Amino acid sequence: MKFALRSMLAALALASSASLALAAEPAPHNVVLFVADGLRALAVTRETAPAMAALGSAGVWFKNSHSLFPTFTMPNGSALATGHYFGDTGVFGNTIYTGFPVPAAAQSVTPFLESDAVLGDVDEHFAGNFLDEETLLAAAHRAGFSSAAVGKLGPVAIQAESEPRNSAERIIVIDDQTGRKGGMPLDAALLAELQAAGLSGEAPTRGDNGKAGNAQTPGTATANVEQQRYFVAAVTKVLLPRFKAAGKPFVLVFWSRDPDGTQHNQGDSLGKLVPGINGPTSLAAIRNADANLAAIMAALQALGLDRTTDVVVTADHGFSTISKQSRTSPAAKLAYADVTPGQLPPGFVAIDLAQALELPLFDPDAKNAAVDYASGKHPSRANGLLGADPGAPELVVAANGGSDLVYLPAANARELAPRVVDALLAQDYVSGLFVDDSLGDIPGTLPLSAINLKGSALTPLPAIVVNFRSQATGCKTPVLCTAAVADTGLQQGQGMHGSFSRADTYNFMAATGPDFRRRFIDRAPASNVDIGMTLAAILQLDVAPKGKLVGRVLREAMPGGKRPKVVAKTRVSAAGSHGLRTKLKYQAVGATKYFDAAGFAGRSVGLDAK
Repeated sequence: MKFALRSMLAALALASSASLALAAEPAPHNVVLFVADGLRALAVTRETAPAMAALGSAGVWFKNSHSLFPTFTMPNGSALATGHYFGDTGVFGNTIYTGFPVPAAAQSVTPFLESDAVLGDVDEHFAGNFLDEETLLAAAHRAGFSSAAVGKLGPVAIQAESEPRNSAERIIVIDDQTGRKGGMPLDAALLAELQAAGLSGEAPTRGDNGKAGNAQTPGTATANVEQQRYFVAAVTKVLLPRFKAAGKPFVLVFWSRDPDGTQHNQGDSLGKLVPGINGPTSLAAIRNADANLAAIMAALQALGLDRTTDVVVTADHGFSTISKQSRTSPAAKLAYADVTPGQLPPGFVAIDLAQALELPLFDPDAKNAAVDYASGKHPSRANGLLGADPGAPELVVAANGGSDLVYLPAANARELAPRVVDALLAQDYVSGLFVDDSLGDIPGTLPLSAINLKGSALTPLPAIVVNFRSQATGCKTPVLCTAAVADTGLQQGQGMHGSFSRADTYNFMAATGPDFRRRFIDRAPASNVDIGMTLAAILQLDVAPKGKLVGRVLREAMPGGKRPKVVAKTRVSAAGSHGLRTKLKYQAVGATKYFDAAGFAGRSVGLDAK
């Protein structure tokens, strides 16, 4: 009897301690991650973006924020999704060299990754998850959270990348391809809920906003209002009510294509560097993204979810105006039917390297057709295959915009790399080179490991990352009026990103909610890779990393947090030809690096600033 009583008391004590432990560890809050694609940090004011400015003022405003280099959407999308730098995720650009023909990209080996179908093919080739890391959304879904990603094609799908596509209970993905061939399917119940809310099961196109114009015709004069209105309605009328009814914590990623898409295509400045991306169409795109955020915040309040939901706003990268000027490029001295005379054509890096190395040039996006640049032809999407056999190239250029990726897949890579570097150092459009560590120390360059591009990635590693020149166009705040050379089919005066200037690395970041401090200016460095780690901590998720290149949890932004010790650092290469040295300016919190700017002295905005 005494033994039974003791056993019962012990059981009650154990149950009591378990209840106390549960009480001490409350259920995680909800999270909304709002990504305003291409939003520059200093472009957010009470006048231009009142909802974002109010959020930053009420919660945490990260004043020392960073995009990761190369400053493109898909790479930074992978960092937000996983908390890992690109050296682990393998997403080195929006366009990469995969090493195999990708069916959904018309058999190109240099696919543009902003496509659900292309991502599916690359996943299949790399054992089902080419990131080789579990995403935040997948970990949350596995832990029983409601989860969804809505908005821009490409970075939305990558949030759910580590989850099997044939899963019956898959993470909800709604993007440009929803309801179309190659898009993520919606289950019948969700489709019925969309239709009951007056929404189509097929996402609208961008319409006029998708018109980029050409060398003679200006691009768009409208923001991406209609398409994003659909995505916001899907969130506010269907997904948030559904999540509330489920009674579970949720994670929602909303990726606003604006201001990025509009800034790329804007027709306010055809051929001119001023106003560039500071014209009325670009400002309308910032207001559009801000209105989207305001609508989602209002829905959270109306549903009674605002007090239990953390809202984090970030941008994947900053932005610059496109420059097509070069005095040294052989490609710019040729004539093309679709290029303004004297300006750099799409594929100028591939053309210039083909001439310097005396190698044939082929177009991977046109069934490997030969490119007769001497007769006014250029690669259709700026990418290039160099060598006698396009099926086994010696060199591959994956063109991305403000920086390009050069791959050396042949056995002669170590012998070819110094020749490629010398050819690039001769060009005035280059501002800094980063080379695969395994190719040795090449004067004028820094190693990929210096910028966390050398890790556990499954995809082929670039041999050389080429950063392009940038300069201010005369305003008082250089990062708001930076022009950068870009390898793109877009025109001078339109918008681009991807460079290692501070204009492109300086993105907007802010947060509010129960897990963040109130009215706090965070001056410690922070980046997109930190957001992935911070949200995983807030959500109490158990994520086992495979790679080691991870961000930090932004503890100083949480109640009771202390500002970390920050160290400013500079790394400079040995002098290469023409006396050029690649210089890297960065900050560090412990082992976590924050890259401000890099390049050659006088050729990258922010590199020489105090």
